[in-house]
Amino acid sequence: MTNTGRRRFLGGLLAAGVAPGVTWADAGSPAFLSAAAQPDGRFVLCGIGRDLDIRFTLPLPARGHAVAAHPLRPEAVAFARRPGTFALVIDCVSGTQMAVLEAPEGRHFYGHGVFSSDGRYLFTTENDYEAGRGRIGVWDAGHGYRRIADWDSGGIGPHDIGLLPGSDTLVVANGGIDTHPDTGRTKLNIATMAPNLAYVQDGVVVEAAALPAHLHKNSIRHLSVGHNGHVAFGMQWQGDGPAPVLAGAHRMGQTPRLMTAPEAAMRDMQGYVGSIALSSDGRTITVTSPRGGVLQHYDVATAGLLASQAMPDASGVAEMGGALAVSAGTGALHLIDADGIARERRTRLQWDNHLVAVGATSA
Repeated sequence: MTNTGRRRFLGGLLAAGVAPGVTWADAGSPAFLSAAAQPDGRFVLCGIGRDLDIRFTLPLPARGHAVAAHPLRPEAVAFARRPGTFALVIDCVSGTQMAVLEAPEGRHFYGHGVFSSDGRYLFTTENDYEAGRGRIGVWDAGHGYRRIADWDSGGIGPHDIGLLPGSDTLVVANGGIDTHPDTGRTKLNIATMAPNLAYVQDGVVVEAAALPAHLHKNSIRHLSVGHNGHVAFGMQWQGDGPAPVLAGAHRMGQTPRLMTAPEAAMRDMQGYVGSIALSSDGRTITVTSPRGGVLQHYDVATAGLLASQAMPDASGVAEMGGALAVSAGTGALHLIDADGIARERRTRLQWDNHLVAVGATSA
């Protein structure tokens, strides 16, 4: 049976409710998911294998941003780019749309979400734009993705959201930027920004780690959570001149550790981190800048820059078995091993900002 035939067969079983134990292997065992744009302008969600082959391509109604991958089932939630008001739950085997999540009135999504460790709940970052406050939507993934709760995010402008290992403690990148759909993506409060990393347990903000006062214009945007509970975070500078710092690391109960680099290297990033990856051993942080066309690697122990390399329109980055997978808006997919040796695969797709790793069940 061909791959297409198998997908149709499994899709029929799923529709009939009789498919036992369907896993990510039935969707082609993707290592990563990413949103992209096709040459004809249509938008898609793609599954990407460890060999950088595209395992599936599924249509999206509009530009996507990040994706949440279910830890057990071959389901993905594709989020519209901020300030989108919808997210699609997609069966990655059959390609069918399982549910449409709509932000409540007065809200919009921020393009990110994460599942609980058992896959029962989905958590989404949202903007209560009339109140100017960040929220976390809680959805019951076991019962048709019904919305069941609404929590404070611990700040303004929550963007990325992650899950600490071995728990259901959420970490939220509150970027600190207030926006309103009536003004599009205009930033309304640059002078009073107050970004933080907030940790949320059962709807309660148990810790909020802020940046030093002189860095309050550094919007915390993107996260990578390590196996040991360390959190790497990437920022986007809203101040004047080159950004003083664009990456950091944090662990609950400690002070954020900020990664430093020479001014020229900071200037190359153009104040913008598009995506971030913490290595599996927790020793290295890698950030991308699509605006600067650069990839930078930091040593967590010394908090200093290890290396910087040019990569046009570098977008998503994720760690995989000691190697780094990197996507680019040019259509390129790169795999960089521990020795710095890179393999490249060219596609006709324009990759969006993020590569989202699929859980170990996809192996």
